[in-house]
Amino acid sequence: MFAAEIQENLRYSFASSWDSITFMLDDLDRRILRRLQSDPDQSIPELAEDLALTPSRLSRRLEKLREGGVLLGSRAQIDWRALGYAVEVSLRVTLDKTNPRAFDEFISGARDIPEVLEIQTFLGQVDVRLSVIARDMGHYQQIYRTQILTLPHIADIEALMHVARIKSNEMLPI
Repeated sequence: MFAAEIQENLRYSFASSWDSITFMLDDLDRRILRRLQSDPDQSIPELAEDLALTPSRLSRRLEKLREGGVLLGSRAQIDWRALGYAVEVSLRVTLDKTNPRAFDEFISGARDIPEVLEIQTFLGQVDVRLSVIARDMGHYQQIYRTQILTLPHIADIEALMHVARIKSNEMLPI
């Protein structure tokens, strides 16, 4: 039993690469993650049965995946369109970087806008991308004029109206 525990723990060794740490997955980890990606609502007993594991062994594996930062938790995916938000706009923002606090101050302000669903930062001509939702175009104009344009340090802004989502898949090929 002791040798089996050592072998199990060695599977979860961490490999260092420059400045990041990579979690080493074995075949069972990959099977667990594939199942979780395809059916995240399965209970531990159901998932364990599908994977031919005991619930306690599966729970230990899941805990190690959480501790290793591979599993970040679970969340409900809400369809905001079903709640009446029909407009999605992607805003590409270039900041006036003459102020060293431009990024921090802009992002701090953008975080306070409830209709901003996502904030991404980039290297290159565009500094920040905001994903904004609104009930309709009138609502979007109100958000844009009263909240977005009042954010600090905007040098340029480009709006891209979302037309269709062709592919939206967060599943990894593991």
